[in-house]
Amino acid sequence: MKIVVGYDGSNASKDALRLARTHAKAFGDARVYVLRSVSGRSSEDADVIKEAEGDLAYAQRIFETAGIPCETHLLVRGMSAGEDIVTFAEDNGVDEIIVGVRRRSRVGKAIFGSAARHVIMQAPCPVVTIR
Repeated sequence: MKIVVGYDGSNASKDALRLARTHAKAFGDARVYVLRSVSGRSSEDADVIKEAEGDLAYAQRIFETAGIPCETHLLVRGMSAGEDIVTFAEDNGVDEIIVGVRRRSRVGKAIFGSAARHVIMQAPCPVVTIR
């Protein structure tokens, strides 16, 4: 089983990591892919990329400690986080996507958009959300 986790360092995405660890243990032969999407539009993003690499190292340790195979991917393709997750899932035959959702008002989600919303609507596989 291939499980993708969209990770951005937020508390909701840390909860998603924990849930992915639980699912991977339950399925036994699971492999987890932790994705971090960065826009990568300018050289000013160097600090953001460095932070993202640190976040991915943290995620890697969580799965290594549990003995679960894990790959981390820093995606700098100019896509939104939702687009990056869906594209990765399509390209890699993913069986499940887990994303954390932040609590926002309905108006806030409509105005600012939502990576989780995009993933839920476009993913080629089941999506589990956690908040």
